[in-house]
Amino acid sequence: MKNVLVLCTGNSCRSQMAHGYLNHFQNKLANIYSAGIETHGLNPMAVEIMKEDNVDISHHTSNHVDEYQGIEWDFIITVCDHAREHCPFIPSKNAIRVHQNFPDPSKVKGTDKEIVEAFRETRDQIKEFCHDFVKEELMD
Repeated sequence: MKNVLVLCTGNSCRSQMAHGYLNHFQNKLANIYSAGIETHGLNPMAVEIMKEDNVDISHHTSNHVDEYQGIEWDFIITVCDHAREHCPFIPSKNAIRVHQNFPDPSKVKGTDKEIVEAFRETRDQIKEFCHDFVKEELMD
């Protein structure tokens, strides 16, 4: 079974959504993990916005990348430029590194409606990316 790591800055929002969708779209094709180069806790708005699409990430935890030492990765996916630029070296013999920067909805300032819409937009971008990733990389 393949091992996939989704990496972001704080493992609170974008990487958590990607983790949720990767699990949602694949059926026992891979072990999916998410982590951050820091830990910021699970973002409650990310949990709520994923519930709208019937994906439950409420049981996820915010993990630091160092917690997964020793796992041989098949894919390491960075979902923000900051994580790609500041990620510590992750030793892996064969890992394919994939990068897709998504906007950080937790940084949006505005009305409640504008913030929710920012989360939805990012969620939908991540959903499309994860759907395509599973189809192209995990389904042989």
